[in-house]
Amino acid sequence: MTTLTHRGRRAELGRNSDKKPDSEEDAAADRDLNDDEPDDSKDIRLTLMEEVLLLGLKDKEGYTSFWNDCISSGLRGGILIELALRGRIHLEPLSIRKKRLLERKVLLKSDAPTGDVLLDETLRHMKATESAETVQTWIELLTGETWNPFKLQYQLRNVRERIAKALVEKGILTTEKQNFLLFDMTTHPVSNATEKQRLVKKLQESMLERWVNNPHRMDRRTLALLVLAHSSDVLENVFASLADDKYDVAMNRTKDLLDMDPEVEAAKARGAEMIWAVLAAFNKS
Repeated sequence: MTTLTHRGRRAELGRNSDKKPDSEEDAAADRDLNDDEPDDSKDIRLTLMEEVLLLGLKDKEGYTSFWNDCISSGLRGGILIELALRGRIHLEPLSIRKKRLLERKVLLKSDAPTGDVLLDETLRHMKATESAETVQTWIELLTGETWNPFKLQYQLRNVRERIAKALVEKGILTTEKQNFLLFDMTTHPVSNATEKQRLVKKLQESMLERWVNNPHRMDRRTLALLVLAHSSDVLENVFASLADDKYDVAMNRTKDLLDMDPEVEAAKARGAEMIWAVLAAFNKS
């Protein structure tokens, strides 16, 4: 598919007095996102979906490659990982019957608003479902790839355009109209090249100067972005500007990282389970 193919009595209250309410946990999870990458700009905060789209856009033309049929599902995978990192969803616990990542259901931990329209719409869909679904099923539902007409209501529409508009509001993209012979198309050229360069440089350094040779020592959002860039078929855009020798090193390390067994790696780091589950879903596709 890609180029790298969560009451009781007084006594119980005493024991649980140090447990934060869900809303506080959600706020803490959102704050953690700001502390995850201390070297990053404090002025502009991007979601994983915004970062993936930014990597996929042609800077001057303002649109993604017409031949890229992976980015739509990749963006939906990014939504699931972003919600997990923000403490809104998680995978159901391991059980004797359900041991593998793709067999475990996605459970709603909190439906507290995130402030992002796509994330909040997805939370509403998950809350409305009669039964929990797996990661792979949710990617398919959010993309609209289902034969069940009663589940088409869960499709997220105009995702790329909505993400692009969010990037316009953040001052990273601009909006133009381009004529393609028989039709006009709204495009979103990059207006803040510095932000895109910062993003590309971060990923390049994670595979070169800051390479740790262990996914569990990597920043989770960086790991997630590498997985999503691979799944969305935009990874080449990250390393294309490197010299040949550095390009080979970065691509080989990325391939080794993405070739790891998601089941094994997820068992080592519970906080990153959703990242590995999304990778497993795309590996199976």
